[in-house]
Amino acid sequence: MRIVLGVTGGIAAYKSAELARLLIRNGHEVQVILTRAAEEFIRPLTFASLTGRKVITDLFSASSAIEHIDIAREHDLLLVAPATANTIAKFVHGLADDFLSTMYLAFRGPVVIAPAMNDQMWDHEATRANVEALRRRGHTIVPPGDGYLACGTYGAGRLADNEAILQALLPRPKDLAGQTILITAGPTQEPLDPVRYLTNRSSGKMGYALADAALDRGAKVILISGPVNLTAPAGAEIIRVRTAQEMHDQVFGHLEPATVIIKCAAVADFRPAYPANQKIKKTGQPTAIQFEPAPDILAELGRSKGERLLVGFAAETGNLREYAVAKLKAKNCDVIVANLVGGENSGFESDTNEVTLALRNGELIDVPNAPKRDVAERILDQVVKLLQ
Repeated sequence: MRIVLGVTGGIAAYKSAELARLLIRNGHEVQVILTRAAEEFIRPLTFASLTGRKVITDLFSASSAIEHIDIAREHDLLLVAPATANTIAKFVHGLADDFLSTMYLAFRGPVVIAPAMNDQMWDHEATRANVEALRRRGHTIVPPGDGYLACGTYGAGRLADNEAILQALLPRPKDLAGQTILITAGPTQEPLDPVRYLTNRSSGKMGYALADAALDRGAKVILISGPVNLTAPAGAEIIRVRTAQEMHDQVFGHLEPATVIIKCAAVADFRPAYPANQKIKKTGQPTAIQFEPAPDILAELGRSKGERLLVGFAAETGNLREYAVAKLKAKNCDVIVANLVGGENSGFESDTNEVTLALRNGELIDVPNAPKRDVAERILDQVVKLLQ
């Protein structure tokens, strides 16, 4: 493809040099546009050396008065990486005060946006609304990853890895358009007393990856999330809960419009039967806590799903395939996504996952270790097939 690579003013701009090199290695032609702010972080000569093409830096230093129109007509795809909050806002509101924003208004091909910024800026309601507006236009958003940021904090805002950006350049089918997908994610917390609770190691990353992938494929997404340190994908209806009972109530309160249910959350199997009203004091003696079963949301959904497609998850420590098939039948699911937990590169807290999909027709599909977003796409591929 003939790709315009827009680079805007953030510390992640230096990563775009490697991205440009990878694009060229993959056979693409690359025309780089730097904003003035981007030039404070990386020089045009770097990109000119990598691409063999003149780097455009100023609307009024262009070779012709309509070069922004020519560039828009001559190229197949616009990729902005990194995209600052300021540039995203310009695109949304049609502001055209530099070459990149002016060219954007004239461009009619696919647009891929890879944001990068401080985590608080990324989570601000204005930024979230702007990102959702771009998504509604049909643009592909490559969400930032979690990590240590230039400001010294840890959170969402780091430019996505080059592999994720390159993957986003492939045409994304809108094969879930018209579907409403209800997704649960994260852990639950069951109180022992006003200070303590029981929980598990679920980070919510798999469920949030599924929500983001489903949005990109055209679905409406209702995301019911336990306590996590993640930013919900722009465009998802987010409902936050804490306990298994709260998750149960919200799932069934939002069930009616759903055509697909993906139960990715790690919901407690048991909860304290009698949570203390006051903090339990240390006495030096053994303490017994009585437990009762928490609501089995997946089983109840299996009994009441009707024509809806139901996808469940099974986190296991052994006998993966056997337990997956057993759970598929016991819970009346259409798909069970089973994975072994406790390893370094899959399961809870990891950025990657390795799963086995158990299907109602008896088929077992192994999905090798990959980033959770890629695993999400493989799961949704099966959802699409079953819907068809």
